[in-house]
Amino acid sequence: MTMPLDAEPELSDDALLVLFAAGDDAAARQLTLRLTPLCFGVAYRMLKDRAAAEDVTQEALLRLWKIASDWRQGEAKVSTWLYRVVSNLCTDRLRKARDLDIDAIAEPEDSAPSVLAQMQSAERSAALNAALDQLPDRQAQAVRLRHIEGMKNPEIAEVMEIGVEAVESLTARGKRSLMALLKGRRAELGYTE
Repeated sequence: MTMPLDAEPELSDDALLVLFAAGDDAAARQLTLRLTPLCFGVAYRMLKDRAAAEDVTQEALLRLWKIASDWRQGEAKVSTWLYRVVSNLCTDRLRKARDLDIDAIAEPEDSAPSVLAQMQSAERSAALNAALDQLPDRQAQAVRLRHIEGMKNPEIAEVMEIGVEAVESLTARGKRSLMALLKGRRAELGYTE
C-alpha cells in the first residue's frame, strides 16, 4: 500500500517532475503550488503588470510540463531552469513593448495606498524600478535576481547563462549606476543619514 503524496517527506522539485512525467497528477499539483509563486514574483517584478505576469507564469509552467519526460534529474535545478525561462519570456515581452506606440497603451489605474508608510514604500519602489529601467538589460536582470529575488551568484550565472565573475561584474556595475541615479533623492525618499 502506498501513502498519499502529502504524507511522505517533502520531495524535491526534480523528484516531483519525474513523478509527473510518469503520470502522477498529485506530483504535478504539488509542483505547481510550489513553483507558481516563484514564477509569478519574478515575472511581476520584471513586467510590473499582473495579467502579463500571470501569462508568463502559465507559459513557463507549460514549457516545464512539455520537457518533463526528457528531464535528467540532477543536471540542473528545476527552479533555476524555470527562472531562466521566466526571465527570457519577460525580456522578450519587454523588448516587444518598447516597439509599441506609447499612445496605444492604456493609462494605468491609480492604486495609491492610503497609509503614509505604504505610500513612502511605493515611492521608494517606483524610484528603484525607474532607475533599474535605465540600466542595460543584463545589468538590471542581474541586480533584480540578486537583490530583489535573493538568488546567489552561481544560480544567477546559470539563469543568465554566464559565468559567476560576469554576474559579479554586472551586479557591481548595476549597483554603482543605481547609486548615481538615486544619489540626490535620499531625503525625498525618506532616508535620513
